[in-house]
Amino acid sequence: MLHINDLTYRIEGRPLFEQATLAIDAGQKVGLVGRNGTGKSTLFRLIKGEISPDDGEISLRKGMRMGCVDQEVPGGPTSLMDTVLAADTERTALMAEAETASDPMRIAQIHTRLGDIDAYTAEARAGSILSGLGFDGPDQQRACADFSGGWRMRVALAAMLFAEPDILLLDEPTNYLDIEGALWLENHIRKYRGTIFVISHDRDFLTNAVTHIAHLQSGKMTMYSGNYDQFQRRLAERNRLDMALVAKQEEERRKLQAFVDRFKAKASKAKQAQSRVKRLEKMEPIATMVSDPIAPIDLHGPERLLSPPMVRFDDASLGYGETTVLRNINLTVDPDDRIGLLGRNGEGKTTFAKGLLGLLSAQDGHIRSHKKMRVGYFAQHEVDALNTAHSAYDHVVELMPDATEAERRARLAQFGLGAKNAETPAGDLSGGEKARLLFSLIGFHKPHLLVLDEPTNHLDIDSREELVRSLNSYSGAVLLISHDRALLEATTERLWLVDGGSVIPYPGTLDDYRAEQAERAKPDRKPKTDNGPSKADERKARAEARKAIAPLKKAAAKLEKALENATSKIATLDAALSDPALFDRDPDKAVTLGQDRARTAEQIEALETEWLEALATYEAAEADAGL
Repeated sequence: MLHINDLTYRIEGRPLFEQATLAIDAGQKVGLVGRNGTGKSTLFRLIKGEISPDDGEISLRKGMRMGCVDQEVPGGPTSLMDTVLAADTERTALMAEAETASDPMRIAQIHTRLGDIDAYTAEARAGSILSGLGFDGPDQQRACADFSGGWRMRVALAAMLFAEPDILLLDEPTNYLDIEGALWLENHIRKYRGTIFVISHDRDFLTNAVTHIAHLQSGKMTMYSGNYDQFQRRLAERNRLDMALVAKQEEERRKLQAFVDRFKAKASKAKQAQSRVKRLEKMEPIATMVSDPIAPIDLHGPERLLSPPMVRFDDASLGYGETTVLRNINLTVDPDDRIGLLGRNGEGKTTFAKGLLGLLSAQDGHIRSHKKMRVGYFAQHEVDALNTAHSAYDHVVELMPDATEAERRARLAQFGLGAKNAETPAGDLSGGEKARLLFSLIGFHKPHLLVLDEPTNHLDIDSREELVRSLNSYSGAVLLISHDRALLEATTERLWLVDGGSVIPYPGTLDDYRAEQAERAKPDRKPKTDNGPSKADERKARAEARKAIAPLKKAAAKLEKALENATSKIATLDAALSDPALFDRDPDKAVTLGQDRARTAEQIEALETEWLEALATYEAAEADAGL
């Protein structure tokens, strides 16, 4: 269906693609992956014909319709429903012609064609797509102009899905969706009758929605069958085999060179030596997949944790002006909490985050925060609000006005932007580089609490893995709002749900939540008619049970942390004692270190026993509570 043959394209003389080749067959769902800056969006522009290649060819099978979600989002007074319906241009034209046609034969042809393209169920299909992307019935009749840019991007996506082109290009479609919308889109793409080529850095989406992965690296594209998890395993195996071949070739090269060096001066061996010289000259180095290092994302935690709770909501209500968005909030945030905030867009997640940050005061009830608490806030609008004229170094100067040049440069080196980008104005940085700059800025003063609202939208998959590492190393509390389920699963310990005008602990796992949303999305789902407990009642009961045993979990976690610290300490002591010169240079210190190690080893043994007992007590209580 789509063929890319020997594609070459350069930007300012630098080759972005060099004789790249890719073939996508009808019905395939292909995920395009690669590091930021490798040319994924540029490839889409080449496919759409917005720019021309320097060499090679991109061809689409004759008669095939291609669709994409434009950056120009729909606006104006047209309703969401009419905007989506208008995307099927053939239906729109036929419906208009049916109003004016007078020839009975033509009228018959029109209605036959309308039946063939299923035009009479169009509103129901459009409504189902809009509903899946978060628009209820009344919203579907509202004007596009009533919605923000992110919501209008959903309308544009709905229009393209409704139009059902033969091949659909999607560029990061989950970036403006919540978890619920991303789950719906996964399911819709799996059932989509046409071909889909999608750029995404959402690992779960790529694992659940696509049938093939196209890997873009070093100007070349390689197609792998299967989803992202299968691609990762195959890529790792390919790299392992490549390295084995390199080692084998190097061993052969060493033996050939040794023969030449030994016998090139002997007449009896001259021909054999010359033959081996020619083999050495013809030996091509084996091309390997070079893994570029990932720049670190450093989120520095506080030197000391504050006493719990850092934040407490007591029957708090939050809203704007006379409008209340959330009410009856009774929650606490402790210094080492890792919380994932769930809920559909528009339910009040950002409102809750603003209350937590102190940007909104309680309309009723109370929000009490520790007076010494420092907070770091990452949100999409904060990325866009960076001073476009200031470089990373300019930001460091503002944050360290009294520091020396060397101190500023040392701190700047921790930003992970590289020497070149450290002096580049923020307006000229890529989205991923801006995100890294903001991470560095919010972590500059070692906050006690990080509130992260969709932090991965501009990060590629490898950078998301680095963010996971950084968050798991961070010592403070984290509240995370994200559609990236892999990030939530890897970094959060408990979940809160924004639903029905309040925020409550969610008793299940992300898998439970995913299953609930899948059930909720079924078009033939029947309403509950028995008198048993509702889902909300079940969640509340499980939340209360979890709250009752939470001190046992916290005690076990505290002992586990102490055990980790003691294990780390003994590793440091072992490293110091491994220096053979220490005993001659400073025998007293060597004795002190040895005694310290013995005490730490005893402490580890005691902590292990306490931790295992505490863990067993917690797990028994969890089982008794039916959790």
